[in-house]
Amino acid sequence: TSMIPQVRPVRYVLNPRADQARPYGPQQSAILNAEAHELAYEEISSWKGYAPTPLLELPGLASRLGVGRLWYKDESTRLGLGSFKALGGIYGVRRALREGKPGSTVACASVGNHGRAVARGAAMFGCRAVIFLPSRTPHGRAQAILDLGATIVTVDGTYDDAVAQAAREADQRGWTVVSDTAYPGYEDIPRHIMQGYTVMVREAVAQIPAGTLPSHVLLQAGVGGLAAAVTAHLWETLGPDRPRVVVVEPHEADCLLESALAMRPAASRGSLFTSMECLACRNPSTLAWSILKNGADAFLTIPDHAAEDTVALLNRGIGGDPPVHTQPSGAAGLAGLVAAIHEPALAGPLGLGNDSQILVFGSEGPPSQEEESP
Repeated sequence: TSMIPQVRPVRYVLNPRADQARPYGPQQSAILNAEAHELAYEEISSWKGYAPTPLLELPGLASRLGVGRLWYKDESTRLGLGSFKALGGIYGVRRALREGKPGSTVACASVGNHGRAVARGAAMFGCRAVIFLPSRTPHGRAQAILDLGATIVTVDGTYDDAVAQAAREADQRGWTVVSDTAYPGYEDIPRHIMQGYTVMVREAVAQIPAGTLPSHVLLQAGVGGLAAAVTAHLWETLGPDRPRVVVVEPHEADCLLESALAMRPAASRGSLFTSMECLACRNPSTLAWSILKNGADAFLTIPDHAAEDTVALLNRGIGGDPPVHTQPSGAAGLAGLVAAIHEPALAGPLGLGNDSQILVFGSEGPPSQEEESP
């Protein structure tokens, strides 16, 4: 493992409620299910510019980490928006309009990628979009949203403050909130958004060589929408053959780990300051937690440098692997794998070792030059 950073999780918890034999039951089906997945797939695969994103195998990195096989689903080209969020945000707008009225206004909070997706959806389907951004959002991300024709409202505070303000103003003005986080009383649209994300899981399973299944999937989490969508789709379609699921969060934004400890949705007590910006969320999505509370095998948190080192590792292309470009949020699942492998108390119970076949999601591409500017 030379060149592989020797990093360990800051905190971790093995989930006592996880059980491979547990069937995908009515509580889970009420959130995400095969029928709704088919609807999402039919819609999304009909869009101009839709194409499956690449699934890269990284044998060089796998051998350095001491695992059997490693696949990286690269979402950096998704629908020209550079992030998996395109699947959920655009589909969320589509569903909101189907259930509402065209010519209306959709609103959401974002730190960038979800806002771009909702803005693109509004442009595609003929409605207005208002995107609430925390004041720390890089200028380039805001500009990318303006370029799609949306209106921006800057919120003094965090992503969670932006979520609250978007909900308040939408309520006052009769706008439709298209949020990727669910909270009590607001769950329908986030359910559609998560269903949009399952398209990427379907692609990944189809791209893995026939007769092979991943044994483990490591999933980065902010509010948990991506992690829950991947977990649910694999659980429903593969049943007891599904991979073990490990949820990875920044140490300073660990709402799902806190939820696992409390056995109910719980807020992070961290600072939310992290280079994994897209994962800097105080509160979990209630829907995501409903899936992950029984569907995830472990939760762990990593320091920022773990994700940053993993970005550098991917950029270099280890042992003949193709170079891959992402940012700390996109590399967090893979960084969690590095940390879990170096923690015997996790690797042992999870069965992580030299015959493991691991799937990770590179949820977004690198920041563009504009995003880097102040």
